[in-house]
Amino acid sequence: MRHLLKGVNSIKNLHKCLLQQSGATYCTQKKLANEMFTAQYCVNLVEKNDYENYLCTLLLNGDHRRHAFALRAFNVEVANCGAKVSEEHIIKLKLKFWYDSIDKCFSKEGSYVADHPVLRELKNTVDSNKLSKIYLKRLVTARDRPLNQPFLSVKQLEEYADQVFSSLFHLLVELNGIKDVQVDHAVSHLGKAQGIATLLRAIPYKGRNQALNIPQELLIKHGVSQERIVRDKVDDKGVEECIFEVASVAHQHLEKARSLMDKVPKEVRKFFLPSIAVERYLERLRKSKFRLTDQRCLQRDSMLPMSLYWSNMRRRY
Repeated sequence: MRHLLKGVNSIKNLHKCLLQQSGATYCTQKKLANEMFTAQYCVNLVEKNDYENYLCTLLLNGDHRRHAFALRAFNVEVANCGAKVSEEHIIKLKLKFWYDSIDKCFSKEGSYVADHPVLRELKNTVDSNKLSKIYLKRLVTARDRPLNQPFLSVKQLEEYADQVFSSLFHLLVELNGIKDVQVDHAVSHLGKAQGIATLLRAIPYKGRNQALNIPQELLIKHGVSQERIVRDKVDDKGVEECIFEVASVAHQHLEKARSLMDKVPKEVRKFFLPSIAVERYLERLRKSKFRLTDQRCLQRDSMLPMSLYWSNMRRRY
């Protein structure tokens, strides 16, 4: 817990000591103040929209923490393109803005990047690390799908989770300069596990005109309609079986990622800490007999900070 609090304090006091240096010019102080503002903006954005990953990121060290928050803040902005918007063309325009912004961040030419705090931080991260542009673009292109377009199969669900969540993990690992096939393999499985679990968690908040994240092949197999998934009545065995099968896929990928732990360098394992949150959610879902609307699945996990702390101390995920 002290390590988490230390992470919070170090973020909040970013560059504070530099700003107070005697002899610092006004321009230098202004530049550092702007950096402090953009870094804190990203932290606040992730804390508000992605709390569990916010806790995991606090446990990273130094520049890795700052750059990870920049990547996660960019991911939050892209994920929110469809929030509170029902018009498909508006969502596409928003996604195009973020897609085009990636090229701007990799370019040395001046642009609107300097006017947006998340893009300023992302450019700083891109300039400071050798990141693969393709993974950033996948974060955007994978989300360019109609709100009412369902997943037809479990394979489609896995591919979506891989493109979005694994891509982000690949970028985080690249912050450490790691290029390894076994690490990439573990990242792919962890991304799928977190992605599928996240898609399950989103179902209770879906609108009536939005497709649910249960593959059509499973609904047909168990004779369940989308309406029954939304209602989530107690002792509905068909709904329970559908949720169980999707959760089982997530759990299988989580176990596969953990089976590769010995192949992942210890200094990189911090980036895999979200696996703890995935495991704890799947366990709560199991105890609730796979009811997505059970309070144990909806409320915040109060013991997660402690679990993350101990896993980080043991250098395990």
